[in-house]
Amino acid sequence: MGQTSIIVPMQSLPTNIYSVAAVRETDRTTIEDHGVPGYTLMTRAGAAAVREARERFPNATRWQVICGAGNNGGDGFVVARLAAQEGIDVSVLTLVDPEKLTGDAATAWADYAEEDGVVRPWAGELGGDTDLLVDGILGSGLERDVGGAFAKAVDAINAHSAPVLALDIPTGIHGDTGMVLGTAVRADLTVTFVGLKSGLFLGNAAAHCGEIRFAGLEIPDSYREGIEPAYRLINDAMLAEALKPRAKGAHKGDFGHVLVIGGGEGMPGAVRLAGEAALRTGAGRVSIATHPSHAALLVATRPELMSHAIADSSDLDPLLAGADVIAFGPGLGQSDWARDLYERVAAADLPAVWDADALNLLAAEPVAARNRVITPHPGEAARLLNTDTRAIQADRPAALAALVEKYGGTAVLKGSGSLISSDSVPVVCVSGNPGMASPGMGDVLTGIIAALIGQGIDAALAAAIGVEAHARAGDRAAVPGERGLLATDLMLELRAILNP
Repeated sequence: MGQTSIIVPMQSLPTNIYSVAAVRETDRTTIEDHGVPGYTLMTRAGAAAVREARERFPNATRWQVICGAGNNGGDGFVVARLAAQEGIDVSVLTLVDPEKLTGDAATAWADYAEEDGVVRPWAGELGGDTDLLVDGILGSGLERDVGGAFAKAVDAINAHSAPVLALDIPTGIHGDTGMVLGTAVRADLTVTFVGLKSGLFLGNAAAHCGEIRFAGLEIPDSYREGIEPAYRLINDAMLAEALKPRAKGAHKGDFGHVLVIGGGEGMPGAVRLAGEAALRTGAGRVSIATHPSHAALLVATRPELMSHAIADSSDLDPLLAGADVIAFGPGLGQSDWARDLYERVAAADLPAVWDADALNLLAAEPVAARNRVITPHPGEAARLLNTDTRAIQADRPAALAALVEKYGGTAVLKGSGSLISSDSVPVVCVSGNPGMASPGMGDVLTGIIAALIGQGIDAALAAAIGVEAHARAGDRAAVPGERGLLATDLMLELRAILNP
């Protein structure tokens, strides 16, 4: 029955996200180098899953555990045994002959059977009166499409009315990429163990994992020494460190002058959104350089913005001289007027955030810049990399790396699980919701990031914090419902997030 949670308590999760190989290495070092038996870890995993399930689904009294091969199936048998000890009515269906299990999985089955646990072979149906399904079929090591009886079991789980708990990762989700391998369980809760896997946050994972909870299994951080993360989450501590309270004697000159350039003829809305977002993010001053046909209109709708009519690129010179950072591209268009401004901005030696048609113009004449943040959605990224959107979405991490290599600076690859990178460990944003797929959201993000840079925050960090603040504001605004969410709904929500 799985569904995607709008607001997931991600800040309780660790910061580091690892590849499946890195998590497997942590397992190995814990067992072989530090003497913690593998079955002890499996038992801790099962206990953690039972604890989280009872907290999330307190009224579920009839659990059905579906076990496959390997340690994921072993986790399922431990869950069944420990849940039964707590008075839960538990039944187990298995897709493999338990007699063929080996290692810790075999021990888990034997311990469950010793306590009179009943195991029935999968016969194509789940229990009709079950009020919690537990997915212990296939774990994070899956590398090929789910097929045969395993695929039928996954489909049966997804068709059932009961909520679903996935152990470690939903069956069918690739542990590194998050892509669906044939078919995949749609869980309401995923309890993951040892280390966060990147596949929980990339690709199609958001539609399958539900709420994610982490159990470290009492493995000290020292056991991970030398094991590098693949990604990092943006956490509360990162926001608090970068967004410290302002000094009592501060004035607007301390917080940067953002110059928003865009808004071609007939397109004033995008620069208006970017400009107000920059103000709401705390920019000291925001100027708008836009087409003469609507410059006066912007002042009338938001008088705090300083709007300037730009007939051609020469009109930009005095504004560029007084700016600390540029937000370039919202509503720009690709007219001769836009191309004229593009040539001038591309030559400016100022920190800048580029979006929308600025990226489309950049794709036609690729050039790298160290002090620029680019914020493409998948379609824009495809044009920047001379490929198609399908290829971008098939391997978003590779696309992110290619953007940084080709264009320099910092890249934000927008989408579900936005990715941010310069030349360090990439950051992944797991906040946000589908309601944010609406006009103007990218313009708001551009203004937010530019304002943070203007306040003296390093561009890569500003991009990460900006993406997270934008997504959290979207989550707060979506509490009444995702459908109908507008970009302007984020404006007032930003203040609470940016004043931690």
